[in-house]
Amino acid sequence: MYLKKSHNSKTGRTYLSAATNYYDPVKKQSRTRTIKSFGYVDVLENTYPDPIAHFTSVVEKMDAEEKMSKSLEQIKINRAATLSIGNINRKYFGYAALSKIYHDLELHTFFVNRARNLNIEYILNNVVKLLTFERLREPASKKKAFENKDRYFENMDFSLDNIYGALSILTKYKDDLQIHLHNKIKILYGRTSDLVYYDVTNYYFEIDEEDQMKRKGVSKEHRPDPIIQMGLFMDTMGIPILYKLFPGNTNDCETVRPMLAELKRDYDIGRVIIVADKGNNTAKNINYHVMRGDGYVYSQTVRGAHKELKDYVLNEDGYIWIGDDYKIKSRIYPREISIIGNNNKPMKKRIDEKQIIFYSRDYDRRAKAEREPALLKAMELVKDPGKYNRVTSYGAAKYVKNLEYDKETGEIITSKKNPVFNEKKLREEEKFDGYYAIVTSELDKSDEEIIDIYRGLWRIEESFKITKSDLKTRPVYLSRQDRIESHFLICFIALTIIRIIQHKLGNKYSANHIIESLRRIECTKVDKNLYIFDHVDEISLAIKDTLGIDFSKEFLTLKEIKNILALSKKGSFAL
Repeated sequence: MYLKKSHNSKTGRTYLSAATNYYDPVKKQSRTRTIKSFGYVDVLENTYPDPIAHFTSVVEKMDAEEKMSKSLEQIKINRAATLSIGNINRKYFGYAALSKIYHDLELHTFFVNRARNLNIEYILNNVVKLLTFERLREPASKKKAFENKDRYFENMDFSLDNIYGALSILTKYKDDLQIHLHNKIKILYGRTSDLVYYDVTNYYFEIDEEDQMKRKGVSKEHRPDPIIQMGLFMDTMGIPILYKLFPGNTNDCETVRPMLAELKRDYDIGRVIIVADKGNNTAKNINYHVMRGDGYVYSQTVRGAHKELKDYVLNEDGYIWIGDDYKIKSRIYPREISIIGNNNKPMKKRIDEKQIIFYSRDYDRRAKAEREPALLKAMELVKDPGKYNRVTSYGAAKYVKNLEYDKETGEIITSKKNPVFNEKKLREEEKFDGYYAIVTSELDKSDEEIIDIYRGLWRIEESFKITKSDLKTRPVYLSRQDRIESHFLICFIALTIIRIIQHKLGNKYSANHIIESLRRIECTKVDKNLYIFDHVDEISLAIKDTLGIDFSKEFLTLKEIKNILALSKKGSFAL
């Protein structure tokens, strides 16, 4: 089928129609049959800027649908056919969306160029693609990823040993790759870096022995296993910028300075405002930012603050109520910090910073609801302390007086004073329910601006949840440090890709829902070159509008599937 252009030399007009050629056995010659008429070009120009280009595309689509229909008509089901070991008829296809972003970011170019000087018999880029796509689709071991490789419409001609070999290689490119991604995201998505979010989390290893990196520290999940710390910078779109691993016993507050130095040195970034939680709000960090001309927006503990700030928080003077549920006030306050001077001696330094205090009835109710399980456990602990130990009493112990633990076993000792509920501790905590404090160097920004800036921090907390829940970054089953580094690099690439898809979809859907939608886009081979699909949803339809990949077709030929995947690698969809 083709677009027929019939030109009338008398009128000078051109008529468009869809036509096909066929052989007439009676007249023994080729003839033309009109399938559908579209009209004169000069009339169609009133509706279409380029009628010929438009209807060429229309006819190509009609031709593809006709071929598909004929293909379906020719399917013959062999009821005696049997399955054979190793014959995979079920394939993944949702990864086409991941492939689109992967190639938009020119990750393929990065790895192909780096592999030119390597003496390896496999394609490094293909290994990275498999590990990245599997980390999003079905995160598991590297062996499991290898076992799934034949369910992709890709060249996966490599061995499991090649995968482990690639992990030993990838760690060398960790820093260069992050810079490469940063530069591409700046160009493609307009990333700005004058405001960055920072947070720290850790990932555990189900092992007993520690080493230089895997150390026992303060686990976010209250586990006794060795951990690795990860610091992460994120932009205002929720897309990660830079990550770095630290030994598990590194304090959170000690990670931001080396990471910020690397960010400013290697990423061509000028003055930045760092947004982070209270764990990074230390004298060293504040002084570091101020001395280098950078800014900060940090949360400030209220319950653990000095008496003067507590009194200011509870004093009703100065608060402005916004509606019935929210109040706010602020002041410029001379903060005194203790630092080490050039002579290595401690010294006091004063800086001006803005303190913003706000109260929310919703936060108040939430704080009380979140405390309730700990209070119930505390009551049980008082009644029957023998049921608990140092680990299981976590969260409730602070509401109980006279608690003593056996240093070796961690069991609660009850031979001395009996545990009693600490009513005074509870009442002191409740005073500050609903109150939140933020401190900042940005004295000229309004209170509302600073609060809006700080609220963006939830995105980085969400990113860590994605890595732990959806990407299943931990527990880490690798032991060699180079392969551990590469494991986290793969997770970083996967996180970047899914965050970009979220951004392109207008942040309407969670990463979990996007991943689940793409995971379900699979197809089954029903004929030699024909596949049937059985899933479509709101997200996959939205991906068609934003990425140009049509996941709504029930049938696609192998040629059409490969064409879609080929186009995903060029960043162009003309379907």
